[in-house]
Amino acid sequence: MEHTSLNGISIQVSLSGFSVKIEEGEKKCESGWLAAGKVFTEQDLQKRYDKASISLFTPKCSLVPSDFFCPGYARKLLSDSVRLEDTDTVNYIEVPQFGAVMVYSNSIGESLSKVISDTVCTVDGNRVSVLPELYYVLNDFGKCRDYNKIVASYRDGFLYLAVSQGKSLRLCNVFSASDFTTAEYFIFLVMKKLQLNPEVSVICFRTPLSAEEEMSLYRYFSSVEKF
Repeated sequence: MEHTSLNGISIQVSLSGFSVKIEEGEKKCESGWLAAGKVFTEQDLQKRYDKASISLFTPKCSLVPSDFFCPGYARKLLSDSVRLEDTDTVNYIEVPQFGAVMVYSNSIGESLSKVISDTVCTVDGNRVSVLPELYYVLNDFGKCRDYNKIVASYRDGFLYLAVSQGKSLRLCNVFSASDFTTAEYFIFLVMKKLQLNPEVSVICFRTPLSAEEEMSLYRYFSSVEKF
């Protein structure tokens, strides 16, 4: 079967539900946040796609320079940055554009991501791996047009934030933020530390923003883009 245009699906999974974004050629649509129970009735999950991604909002992740990474020490490297339980599974994935490896654990007390991974397939029948949201935050730098690239996600009390200048990664971190106002505080703290001016910067969000949240960001940034 020949495809005249590529279609794709990207799914974000959190403790409180999931969201779906569909691309069919130039057309894009998104579901907004859906309750976990919708996973069994969401028709878009039953189809096959040319490209697919599943991201999990796990704060248990850390970026390690490739030169300092050894697979046998992955757990130790992650435990130096985040608190791990004895039963937590630790994995890693290369981030070659920054000469680094992301070490992470998807053990956050949910099963929805596995259900979705077992359901969603690419056109060749392959299952889609579940990777940390912070990994896709880094990957989305490629969509940013400006020299200063600021990409963020916010969900379940955590802000996922990465900043680069050109090809130089300046920050990649997860911040505990009980509400969006606190998330904004960390964003502006990072901007100040890196000596970046919000008034001439574009911030890009991977997660849906309410009208109030978007307007709040517009008070400080020159533009707000949603990926």
